[in-house]
Amino acid sequence: MDADVLALVRRSVSRLSAAEARVAETILADPTLVIDLAINDLAKLCRTSLSTVARFAQSLGFSGYRELRVAVARTVTLEQAQQARFSLDTTAIDPEDEPMAIAAKLAAQEIDAIERTALGLDAVALDRVARAVVAARHIDLFGQAASSLTAQDLLLKLSRIGCSVTHSADPHLAVTTAALRGGDDVAIAFSHSGETVETLRALEVARDAGALAVAVTSVGESSLALAADVVLLTHAHESPFRMAAMSSRIAQLALVDVLFVRVVQHRGEPVVISLQRTHDAAVPRQRAQPSVEG
Repeated sequence: MDADVLALVRRSVSRLSAAEARVAETILADPTLVIDLAINDLAKLCRTSLSTVARFAQSLGFSGYRELRVAVARTVTLEQAQQARFSLDTTAIDPEDEPMAIAAKLAAQEIDAIERTALGLDAVALDRVARAVVAARHIDLFGQAASSLTAQDLLLKLSRIGCSVTHSADPHLAVTTAALRGGDDVAIAFSHSGETVETLRALEVARDAGALAVAVTSVGESSLALAADVVLLTHAHESPFRMAAMSSRIAQLALVDVLFVRVVQHRGEPVVISLQRTHDAAVPRQRAQPSVEG
């Protein structure tokens, strides 16, 4: 089950009936209502029936309203804990915020993204990807804009342990290389929304060529997720006052770190030697001091 039930509710809105959508929108507007209200009271507030509320909970994967309430309470408590940690009433950034307020809000958002991603991690899916990377002839990494930075980070990590891995921010080159892959290869695509056209196209081409297609996204029902063989979900909410990907990038990087450590574990002892060699090569040697003639 999704560790962030509010993200799950948010993603479900487009596929719900009108009555169920009212329930979802009411919950998103004030999640504490679910904690405080019995099912009949919430139904009245949403101008719908008890059965509609129950059906809404089941459509999210819960056994019923009671299980939904518990999940919402857990999510709300985690969010409140982040706000309390930084003495905040809200983590939403306002254009008038001073530097220290911005720093506190961003820290709360990014810590929250890491925690939710860790709590919602699908260990079976991650282990499948890690083992596939270890066995792969070649690994392609796809991502545009901020997600390209995450792909580059994984590229550097895998290169250090001797993996054959490439990433190109050029979408045309990405599709070209994707078309040359086969059953011994792995393609990992990064997109917060899961709807980046260039990234989706590259993953589809790699999958059709026979590679294992992996999607790293925050939207489990996105086009990218539906095109993948394996989905690794991140959990991040971007501030409305958003100049660039922030929390989403942090969540992706956290997941990449977990994946890389698992790859290293599966590769075993020889990887330690590779890591030490690449570390030593990156550290400049001290130049010998010229002798002083007395």
